[in-house]
Amino acid sequence: MATTVAGVHAVPKSESGLWSWITTVDHKRIGVLYGVTALSFFLGGAPNVGWFAYSNLTSSQYSPGHGVDFWAVGLQILGIASLAAAFNFIVTIINLRAPGMKLMRMPPFVWMTLVTSFLIILAFPVITVALVFLLFDRFVGTHFFVPSGGADPLLWQHLFWLFGHPEVYILILPAMGIVSEVLPTFSRKPLFGYPVVVYSGIFIGFMGWGVWSHHMFSVGLGPLADSFFALTTMLIAIPTGVKIFNWLATLWGGKIELKTAMLFALGFIALFTMGGLSGFMHASPPADLQQTDTYFVVAHIHYVLFGGAIMGVFAGIYYWFPKMTGKFLNETLGKIHFWATMISMNLTFFPMHFVGLLGMPRRVYTYSPNMGFDTMNLLSTIGALLLGASVLVFVVNFVNSIRNGKPAGSDPWGGGSLEWAIPSPPPSYNFATIPTVRSLDPLWHKEGREAALAANQVRGPIHMPPSSYWPAVSALGVTLLLSGMVFGWFVGIPGLILMLLGLYSWAFEPVT
Repeated sequence: MATTVAGVHAVPKSESGLWSWITTVDHKRIGVLYGVTALSFFLGGAPNVGWFAYSNLTSSQYSPGHGVDFWAVGLQILGIASLAAAFNFIVTIINLRAPGMKLMRMPPFVWMTLVTSFLIILAFPVITVALVFLLFDRFVGTHFFVPSGGADPLLWQHLFWLFGHPEVYILILPAMGIVSEVLPTFSRKPLFGYPVVVYSGIFIGFMGWGVWSHHMFSVGLGPLADSFFALTTMLIAIPTGVKIFNWLATLWGGKIELKTAMLFALGFIALFTMGGLSGFMHASPPADLQQTDTYFVVAHIHYVLFGGAIMGVFAGIYYWFPKMTGKFLNETLGKIHFWATMISMNLTFFPMHFVGLLGMPRRVYTYSPNMGFDTMNLLSTIGALLLGASVLVFVVNFVNSIRNGKPAGSDPWGGGSLEWAIPSPPPSYNFATIPTVRSLDPLWHKEGREAALAANQVRGPIHMPPSSYWPAVSALGVTLLLSGMVFGWFVGIPGLILMLLGLYSWAFEPVT
């Protein structure tokens, strides 16, 4: 029979071998191999330590089984994919811009993607180190986060938040770039203060590395550290506020057209501003000490990441869907989706400010009925159900528009950036010949539009690289290699071989 020691499934020597592993494999192992973290939720091995995974909740003593292993291995795979994408974006943006497209002529979304990519390649190695330490503690018996071994559990918090706060900007900066594209198009005027918007995004990316310990004001870092991180948290609000005023100035005096994409962009500004104001309150250590680990913080982060990032993503989907598919999303359903999202989002998270100030703790699933939280929590529950229903409206709209959507031309919104000069959906080669860019919004200038439209004329054969399945083989190899940390060499070694085979074949694949 197989035995379990410290939550790790082990096979005695008498039952070793591949056949023994197959016959004794449990559902948790299958979950790692075929879904890593995602399928673990359906296979009984989901991580149960919260998204923050504070020590020592993640130790084998408090989290036996493979739930945390699913989570850690899945994050490692995600980190590899994110790093690969970030390097790809950086090289593409720096080296493959159209002729004449200087850095200060790039669309705002491209700029924010560039800043985000640098944040990814600097932040993900930090969480990678933390996860390696964690897996060593669980698999090898080291003591990186175990107090009985002389370690300090706060090391995890420092590593996690040193990654985690730049991660907030990894999520929000692309949404800021999207909004900076949508607002000018539907205001019929250029983005106000384009250089300031760009420099503010760069400054946010830089300052994002100096604020992580405002998540740790309650752990006793001391007045000097608290004062430093309070100051940096206040300073990072400046470029964020500058962006908001630039967006409002873009709207001022414009011929505003309230399409669904524009509504979501405006919703982004409103909700993100509310989240930013409640976040600025956390810059004061005495105030933060009262709000830490209460639902006030839950309200803040959701106004930033749902009210901000998700609203920005929806704005981008409604804006670029005609370009990606050649069809419009239904505007009536889109506006229903927007208003349902706005109302339900505020109904869900706004009451949490009040229950948080009343002292309702986060990470606690129940409370005494005489605490005075009942009404506010009922409103949040109703709001959460409506918020889920609002997403279903979007799903129906998306699927129906893919099938039966109204055809869209190449430039349905009258946008100013280059992508609106090519057909919808775009051909695989984008432009037949690369146009020369002479301004920030080339399609809003006669010469720029003529040059972009002329670049669509196919005058000869167009060379495109062939499709390849080796990237998928490499990805499968990486997944098996890291899964071997849970299951052993008989999974990891084949994964390593498969990964090397995929990378080698991909690198030397003949170009025809």
